[in-house]
Amino acid sequence: MFPKCNLTCSPCYHSKDANKVRVDGSHTLGQVRAQMGLLRRLRGPRAHAQLIGGEVSLLDPDDHAQALLAMRAAGREPMSMTHGDFDYEYLEKLVLGPGGAVRLPRVSFAAHFDSLMRGRRGVPRPRTEADLNQARAGFVAMFDTLQTRHGVRSYLAHNMTVTPANLEQVGGVVANVASMGYQMLSFQPAAFVGDDRRWGQGYQDVTIDAVWNQVEAGLGQPVSWRAFQFGDTRCNRTAFGAMVGRSWQPVVHHERPVELAARDAFLAHFGGVNFGGSGRFALAGKVLRVLAVHPGDVVPAARWARSAVARAGRWRDVVGAVRARRVRPMTFVVHNFMDAADVAPAWALMQAGTVADDPRLRQTQERLSACTYAMAHPETGQLVPACVQHSVLDPAENAQLRRLLPLTVLR
Repeated sequence: MFPKCNLTCSPCYHSKDANKVRVDGSHTLGQVRAQMGLLRRLRGPRAHAQLIGGEVSLLDPDDHAQALLAMRAAGREPMSMTHGDFDYEYLEKLVLGPGGAVRLPRVSFAAHFDSLMRGRRGVPRPRTEADLNQARAGFVAMFDTLQTRHGVRSYLAHNMTVTPANLEQVGGVVANVASMGYQMLSFQPAAFVGDDRRWGQGYQDVTIDAVWNQVEAGLGQPVSWRAFQFGDTRCNRTAFGAMVGRSWQPVVHHERPVELAARDAFLAHFGGVNFGGSGRFALAGKVLRVLAVHPGDVVPAARWARSAVARAGRWRDVVGAVRARRVRPMTFVVHNFMDAADVAPAWALMQAGTVADDPRLRQTQERLSACTYAMAHPETGQLVPACVQHSVLDPAENAQLRRLLPLTVLR
C-alpha cells in the first residue's frame, strides 16, 4: 500500500523513491478495498492475501485493523508482512477496538528476520543469523502474551532472504527457529530487483535446491515436498507438515502410494470446500454432505492415517505427543524470485502476445504465466505477478506515490 520502511536491507526490493513516500491510512484503506474487490471478482470468494507496505507496523493500529477487516469482508484471510520490530503495545492496540473489546479474534503475521537487515532495535547490525534469535523468539512471545491476556489466536510465519553471505547459515536458522512457535519457515533467494544501490554479491549463485538442502540439513532429515505444488517448480517449493516431537512429518509423503491416493480423492471431492472461512458446525455439515455423496472416501482416509502415523512412530507415541502438545503445524517454503533484467523484457513480450525466442526469456515467461503470487491492479483490471510488480511497475508507481503522498504536506 506504501513503500516506506524504517529499516534498511541489502538487497531491498523497493525502488529508490520508496522512503520518500509518507504512510497514509485513508489511502491504504481505499486501495485495500479496491484491490480486494478485484481479487474477489477474478479469483473467487475465498483466498489468502498479504498486506504489504513497506512496513505495515508504520500504519496507525486502527488503520491497520480496518485494512485487515476490509480484507476479511472480501473473503480474504489476511497476513500482515512485517520486519517484526514493534512493541507489544502496538499489537494490543491493533486487535482491541474501542472500549477494549477484541475486534480481531485471530491475526496472521509474517515476520522477516535476516542478517542483511540494518537498524533493528537491539541488533542494529547483526553479524550472523544467530544474533537475531532473541529477536525472533521475542516476536513469538508477544503473540503468546496476546493469547493469554485476550484469547487472540495467531498464525506466524518466519521469512528470510538468502544470499551467498548467509546461505550456509540457513540450516542453523531452521534448527533454532523450528521450535520457537512459528508455523511456517519461508526462504527467498535474493534477486536483482529494486534499488540497485543495495545490490552486492552474485545472488544467482543461490539456487532453490541449495536452500532446500540447508532446510533438510537443519532438520537432520529429508523434507518431502513433491506431493503438492503451487505454480512453477522453478519458483516455489512448499512442504506442508507438522513437528511431531523433534521430527518433521509431511501431511502427504510423495513416495507413499496410499497417501497420494488419499490426496487425489481429497482434491477431487473436497477441493471446492471452503474450510478456512467456515465455522465449526458449518464445516462439519459441509464434510458430511461430501461424504454422503462419496462415502468411499473414508477408506483412503483411513489408509492415509495409518501410513502417516506409521511414519511418525507408534500410535501410542503419536497420541502421547498430541496430548503433550508436542505436535505443531510446520510448513517449509522457498520462493525463488527472478531478476529484473529478465522479467522486464519477458513481460514486455507477453504484453505484446509474443513468445520469446531466447530460451532464458522463454523460461521467464513460463514462470510468469504460472505465477500464483499476484498483485491486484483495479485501475487496469489486471492481476500482475509479484516479480513484474517489483521489476517493472514499482519504480513508476513509487514515483507517482512520492507526488501523491509527499513526506511534507504544506498547508
